Amino acid sequence: MSVTAPWPEGCRGALSLTFDDGNETQLQRAIPIMEERGLRGTFYLCPRGDNWREALAPWRPAYDAGHEIGNHSLSHTCSRGFSDNPQARGLETMTLQDIEDDVTEAERRLQEVFPCADRSFCYPCFQNHVGEGLTRQSYTPVIAKHFSAGRGLGEVPNHPATCDLHYVWSWMIRGNTGMELMGMADQCANRGRWGLITFHGIGVGHLPVAEPDFIELCNHLALNRHIWVAPVREVAVAIREWKGNGGG
Repeated sequence: MSVTAPWPEGCRGALSLTFDDGNETQLQRAIPIMEERGLRGTFYLCPRGDNWREALAPWRPAYDAGHEIGNHSLSHTCSRGFSDNPQARGLETMTLQDIEDDVTEAERRLQEVFPCADRSFCYPCFQNHVGEGLTRQSYTPVIAKHFSAGRGLGEVPNHPATCDLHYVWSWMIRGNTGMELMGMADQCANRGRWGLITFHGIGVGHLPVAEPDFIELCNHLALNRHIWVAPVREVAVAIREWKGNGGG
């Protein structure tokens, strides 16, 4: 890392592979594919329910292998606009204190199984508001109190000098081809930026990417080491330290 860029020596940009909701295909397919190529990612989990310890246990080997287990909140509450019920609970009916209670309880549980500093957070449905109309406000300040970074949604990779680490932009994948995924990765190096890619299912499930396309991306990253592939928290900490040392 130098004053001119927060990336390790020899790297021209950074990319974080992120995965939401603890889809079974992430354990069965994504992690083995990545580890065969020396890649590590961030997996965002919601430790809810009475059996949360048992539900988290299968992720311990990924944590031990250096993948980040990120915080995806406890309740995964999104806008009630997704519901037909006008009485539905949603972000519009929550307060900043409700959000803080939710994410800190999730963090307490995650710390019990995956102890770490500087964990990152992932906004459910990419949404970072509570209230509505005149009472609507961002809960990003809550996330900034407790986490090294917050992953949101955007269209371009993040410039390390100008991005808000507590709402960094990511690309959401909806069946993108391997060629498109590789193009996203190459943007990071070509522009000296940090990209985040949001995956859900691998091959099947919610918002899947075809397994051959995911493999094509991972092969590309394994061959192009000038792109720093690292979990969200590691890149966020590097950018924070770089800014503190006069970068940007």
